[in-house]
Amino acid sequence: MTRTQSVRSLWRTTIGKKAVMAITGLLMLAFLIAHMLGNLKVFLGSGEFDHYAAWLRTIGEPVLPYSWFLWIQRAVLLVAVVLHFTAALQLTVRDKRARPVGYVHGQRPRASFATRTMRYGGVILALFIVWHLLDLTVGAVHPAFDPESPYRNVVNDFRIWWITLIYLVAVVLLGIHVNHGFWSASQTLGLNRPGRDKAIKVFGSTVAVVLTAGFALVPLGVMTGLVS
Repeated sequence: MTRTQSVRSLWRTTIGKKAVMAITGLLMLAFLIAHMLGNLKVFLGSGEFDHYAAWLRTIGEPVLPYSWFLWIQRAVLLVAVVLHFTAALQLTVRDKRARPVGYVHGQRPRASFATRTMRYGGVILALFIVWHLLDLTVGAVHPAFDPESPYRNVVNDFRIWWITLIYLVAVVLLGIHVNHGFWSASQTLGLNRPGRDKAIKVFGSTVAVVLTAGFALVPLGVMTGLVS
């Protein structure tokens, strides 16, 4: 069996799809942490934030041409999102086919809020990512997009209450998704042990809270006038 055939065979299995979800989820989590830290530079003023945005486009020079690093990063993240979403969708379909008759009332196992909303939250987050890229990356739906000033784009965006509301709802859903997803990924990858299960849950919850708060600080900073 060739390596390609082995990968395809693994992908067809439930554990293979869960492994893909775990690995792509951790990859996206690493990006989110870096993205959040970069976003917080907005509190240092327009000069610092715009300089940081310009610096991102020079990463890899002179080996990579201008902005290539960002496009490579976007391509990798796009593949990760597609694989993550596809695996989740196929697992959902497989689960429903395995149990064509629903649970009798009162027999469904108890599940946390994060578990119950994981699938729906993932779909909403996927739609938000598309909108977010069209808004602050491409500028197609931005009310006053300025390609020369990312700082001004952020400020102009979050001065509009309904855009801020959409963003805040999305980051809360993100926190819930990360909280449950981190623990689930650690289980899939075999990192959980009886003695470290609690620590993993605490760490995952802490990361989720920090991400939610970190992303929420930017629109709240604009709305309260701390960023202007």
